[in-house]
Amino acid sequence: MQRRQFLKTTGLAAAGMLLNRSKLLAASGERPLNFIVIMADDLGAKELGCYGNKQHRTPNLDRLAETGVQFKTCYATPICHPTRFEIMTGQYGHHNGIFHFPGRRGGPVAGSPEDDIARHVTFAQVLKPLGYATAHSGKWQLTGEVPTLIHECGFDEYCMWAYKHNLPPGVKHTGGWEGKPGGKPSRYWHPSIVKNAKYLPTGPDDYGPDIFTNFVIDFVKRHKDKPFFVYYPMCLTHGPFYVTPETVESEDGKFKNLRKNFKANVEYLDKLIGRIVQALEATGLRENTVVFFTGDNGTGGQGKGQSTELGARVPMIINCPGVVKPLGASDELVDLSDILPTLADFAGAKLPRGRIIDGQSFTPLLRGEKSPTREWIYSYLGDRQILRTKRWLLEDNGPNHPGRFFDCGDSRDGTGYKDVTDSTAPEVLAAKKRIKDILADKPLPMVKEKRSSRRKTGR
Repeated sequence: MQRRQFLKTTGLAAAGMLLNRSKLLAASGERPLNFIVIMADDLGAKELGCYGNKQHRTPNLDRLAETGVQFKTCYATPICHPTRFEIMTGQYGHHNGIFHFPGRRGGPVAGSPEDDIARHVTFAQVLKPLGYATAHSGKWQLTGEVPTLIHECGFDEYCMWAYKHNLPPGVKHTGGWEGKPGGKPSRYWHPSIVKNAKYLPTGPDDYGPDIFTNFVIDFVKRHKDKPFFVYYPMCLTHGPFYVTPETVESEDGKFKNLRKNFKANVEYLDKLIGRIVQALEATGLRENTVVFFTGDNGTGGQGKGQSTELGARVPMIINCPGVVKPLGASDELVDLSDILPTLADFAGAKLPRGRIIDGQSFTPLLRGEKSPTREWIYSYLGDRQILRTKRWLLEDNGPNHPGRFFDCGDSRDGTGYKDVTDSTAPEVLAAKKRIKDILADKPLPMVKEKRSSRRKTGR
């Protein structure tokens, strides 16, 4: 079903659904749940204190993990483009058609229908028929043109970091640049911003992540009397690694790309999360707003782009006092395809007709109810795939390219894994067969091999 057909079908039923839902809520005294889905950029799970990092101070996220649910093992894809499709559609690449960036190994042809996000059904469109006000803030990096950009995917409002091709016709960016002037517009200092199809002029002291966070907070305040859904794919912590407002020392230093700034970037990201939580508390929305925090792939330069667990493992923290039970760290498995069905389950929304949804709702687990758990989670990049059960892990696997097989035991962070690729032990053979069966209906793009090789795992 095409996007416009979906909107027409759901739109006809929306008024009746809203009326019935309003009556039910009024009778029970219940307030509908709000949702904020935050996705950090290039931040693997290993960067947060609650996931064992000893160098980075992340008290706000650590507190959300302790008083909510922190999944020890959550998978995105190892690079952002297919992840953005997966989280928004609830589908893996073999159903939404996106395995990589256009033009890269196993990726779609640039300009092809499958790479047009407006032809897909997004989580915003799933929630809108229930009366949700919807907003996007931060990094888009998908198809679309002003003025329909982002709006056509179900978002009422947006505030985005804009490339030159995202600017309104006739508008030129007048702020900072990442690298040579006239190249890539800045996302951090003196950023390039388009807000609701209009260019937003900024100044030298304006910092993009602050602008995006302020937009989220303002949207929440303006819609506190009706249900809302905010999708906030952050710019932090993707390079270039600039100073933050808390570490800037001089005007000249704002655009120095130094890896040593990564720590400050992680910690400023955590501060922004704290600001959003504080705003929810100030507006009285904290106890009926479910906050999700995750990442789009492994850390840049330390996993990103690798078809390994290091490339796919990202944080997943969910918190909402009174709704999400304070279970703390969980050994259950989730991946980003689960976000859409979980949101729909929480909200009482219908999943899109005619679309296979690969994800599974983990709402019952968050509510503290007994429910079946996922046996496995899945990730992919181009013509390679990763699959994990609670014990076993297959990495860098593809057509005519057998991957590496690991016995992870009880470990979840890459330490202590045992390479059993060549083992003939009965339990290993049985595990390999089970994983082969799971992968049987998950085809990958066929890409011609230049030469046979095995990529290192990066452990």
